[in-house]
Amino acid sequence: MSALASLVRAYDRMAARGEVPAYGYSPEKIGFVISLNLDGSVVGIPTDLRRGEGRKRIARALAVPQPPKRASGIAPCFLWDKTAYVLGVTAGEGKRTVLEHSAFVAYHREWLAGSDDEGLRALLCFLEAWSPERFAELGWPEEMKDQNVVFALESQRLDGVYIHSRPAARDLWTRIAAAGEKNQAVCLVTGERGPVARLHPAIKGVWGAQSAGASIVSFNLDAFSSYGHKQGDNAPLSEAAAFAYTSALNRFLLRDSGHRIQIGDASTVFWAEAAETAAAEAEALFGFFTGDEKGTERIGEKRIEALLAKLRAGRPVEDFRPDLPENVRFFVLGLAPNAARLSVRFYLEDEFGVIAERYLRHMERMRIEPPPKDETPSMWRMLIETAPQHKSDNIQPNLAGEWMRAILTGTPYPLTLLSTLLMRLRADHDVNALRVAILKSILIRNKKMEVPVALDLANTQPGYLLGRLFALYEHIQAAALGTGVNATIKDKFYGAASAQPRRVFHLLDSGSANHLSKIGKQNKGRQVNFEKQLGALMDLMTPGSDPFPAHLPDEQQGLFALGYYHQRNDFFRKAEKSEEPQA
Repeated sequence: MSALASLVRAYDRMAARGEVPAYGYSPEKIGFVISLNLDGSVVGIPTDLRRGEGRKRIARALAVPQPPKRASGIAPCFLWDKTAYVLGVTAGEGKRTVLEHSAFVAYHREWLAGSDDEGLRALLCFLEAWSPERFAELGWPEEMKDQNVVFALESQRLDGVYIHSRPAARDLWTRIAAAGEKNQAVCLVTGERGPVARLHPAIKGVWGAQSAGASIVSFNLDAFSSYGHKQGDNAPLSEAAAFAYTSALNRFLLRDSGHRIQIGDASTVFWAEAAETAAAEAEALFGFFTGDEKGTERIGEKRIEALLAKLRAGRPVEDFRPDLPENVRFFVLGLAPNAARLSVRFYLEDEFGVIAERYLRHMERMRIEPPPKDETPSMWRMLIETAPQHKSDNIQPNLAGEWMRAILTGTPYPLTLLSTLLMRLRADHDVNALRVAILKSILIRNKKMEVPVALDLANTQPGYLLGRLFALYEHIQAAALGTGVNATIKDKFYGAASAQPRRVFHLLDSGSANHLSKIGKQNKGRQVNFEKQLGALMDLMTPGSDPFPAHLPDEQQGLFALGYYHQRNDFFRKAEKSEEPQA
């Protein structure tokens, strides 16, 4: 099923639950309500619908007749709009405010004339009598300028009935939407014949895209005309299907929808196709996997630990979804901005149990001892480890989408992930648990290597042994000089030691001899213990091969970080045990 077709089906389910506006309407941010008498005269100060305080006041979302697409032209909305169109006033320079207001009045004069509905007649009377100067005369608030406004009869305002929601207004809007000559064609999504949407409604909420919205499907230039087909005729979608998929997508892209997460530059939405309870369970579980706060609230921290424990025990897939019926279809769509259009970074459709199992296997590959503070890190938390200075803006755009797609489809991780992490380790020497866990998962998934979870004293991989040896040299230095030195050997030599051991390990070896001599003057037994550990490590190296090769390939550099992390934390663990009071 294509992404657009699955979105249309999602819209149908949400429409049945009343979660999305009806065909021809869209949720828009409305700031004020102008209350009218039956003769079109205004009643008091417009009602402020915004919530919050100060500059953070947020306009209320109301379902209003769908706005036209405005590029650079003048196109009024029906029965609502911003104050420049409705009242002829704006807080800006207003170079074309007169034209916009005139267009709004002419548009409504054309369609409202002859109406016998008292609400529509009152609005027409208001527009005929209104002049922009009255805004100041009536003492209406300055903060109202450039806000979207709607109208209501005073007798119905407190009941929440607006003029655009009156039955007569809905009937009139249906006739307006159907007016004009429109090509008929078979819709590529629904397979039904209907009027073709020339321009699709805007999609809002994609991070980095234009605030006015952008499009997935767009042919808005003459260069896209082909064989006489213009704009939407090139890939015919009915107006109903275009409205449905954009409405569903805009609903999912809302910040608090519980259906979106940000992965790098990809605004990612997800939804399930099932009964309401089963879909909510699957969506909450997926949100928890990927770091969505709402999912975290609904699932609980201990749930994933139980799932991972079942996976390690080799339990069947059904154990991952005990509360879910079988065959729940799940969809994940990643969108990234591309000027006025949107790029589909990835689209995935599969059974939820399969997706959940793939994600849990990814988490299992990342298991390491000692574990990171957050044992179920979000995608953002993992991606930030690949970025210079741990800044979100520095995350590689393509890396985020490709990594997420690889996790959810069970394919190898992107090739750049390993090299990017190794580069960060050489640059900032921050060998933390999460970075090492990611390296471990790459070596298992991409290189098919057997990588230890905890310290493996029998592992003879050269990178792992050199990492352990480097940690031992660092520990000896700390024992000889204390922990207050300005720069440890890790600060000075980690990058070169992990990539080109021959350049630095001979220096480290001679340096450790001096450190051991100093330790021996204070504690001979400790010196002997260190020398035994050095000897034990060297004994594990293959006889006849160079213990310090000129260059380590990438996978061995990953093992170097892993060996360093395991050995260093083993020293800490032993130090903590020795400090524990004797019983």
